[in-house]
Amino acid sequence: MKIAIKPLAVFATALTTVLFSNALLAETSNSQVLNLYSARHYQTDEALYNNFTKSTGIAIKRIELGDEALLERLRNEGSNSQADVVLLVDAARLWKMQIEGLVQPVQSKTLNERIPAQFRSKDGEWYGFSTRARVIVYNKASINPADVQNYEDLASPALKGKVCTRSGSHPYMLSLVGSLVENLGPEGAEKWAKAMVANMARPPKGGDTDQIKGVASGECGVALTNSYYWVRLLRSEKAEDKAIVSKVGFIWPNQQKQGAHINIAGGGVAKYAPHKEAAIKFLEYLSSNEAQTYFADGNNEWPVVKNVKPNNAALTSLGNYKADAISAQTLARNTVTAQRILDRVGYN
Repeated sequence: MKIAIKPLAVFATALTTVLFSNALLAETSNSQVLNLYSARHYQTDEALYNNFTKSTGIAIKRIELGDEALLERLRNEGSNSQADVVLLVDAARLWKMQIEGLVQPVQSKTLNERIPAQFRSKDGEWYGFSTRARVIVYNKASINPADVQNYEDLASPALKGKVCTRSGSHPYMLSLVGSLVENLGPEGAEKWAKAMVANMARPPKGGDTDQIKGVASGECGVALTNSYYWVRLLRSEKAEDKAIVSKVGFIWPNQQKQGAHINIAGGGVAKYAPHKEAAIKFLEYLSSNEAQTYFADGNNEWPVVKNVKPNNAALTSLGNYKADAISAQTLARNTVTAQRILDRVGYN
């Protein structure tokens, strides 16, 4: 027997869920609580939160959603929001949060001293706490690594039908193209994007791990990925992951030019944070040596704080590299131009 579910009942259930979630965040109103909105979905971050609570006595109540879903939630909640800290992945999203007025500037001597200016907004609306590079991976059996040393090489006619990437609308790609806008100029970046479309082995799809798997299978000759996805496979004990790594080569791009494109994960204090003091304390904790080490050892990202050395053998096995020095804020601004370019050339 089929049971008909009335629309009103569905609405009531959804409303109850939202109200319960908000009530959960707001149930403790004193300064010993921190309401965290996080787009980071890494199990290894649990140690970060637990250690912060142990050292400060401040309990963390967390809501995890995708970056865009979190931003939409903040917009909808407005001045009623209980969010104290918002953590996002990618400079473009952090900048979007800033220009929409969803975060407030904060002044912290600790953060300004520990976080390099390249990885934070000018007035303290957000700070980067970890970095990742956009790198090139290639099929060892079909591609000569000498031919794919630079991002620009991926636009070569010799690679027609061999290039794979994720969607051009994804922030990872937008930020990379934003760096090319800065380094090659808008016309040069558009020429590159148009040639990339011509070289596609298949329409852009999937995540970065899918690109690496596509290279290993031979569907793609070469692809772009964020570095921590590659290191995750390097650290895996699964036989299928070891097989993928054995077939794929890794390249630091543009080492004789501007250096590899670097992006960040970071966060800021929400505009209507009810526990601002605790929020700033949490951001300062994320810049501590302890937390910076967790980013490297737990999720295969590089610390932004100088002189913090990872204990992650797979990460350090990638060696030293030259990084592009473009500021995260400039990258983020350039994503508007990047999206227009990608739309014009049909980079879906």
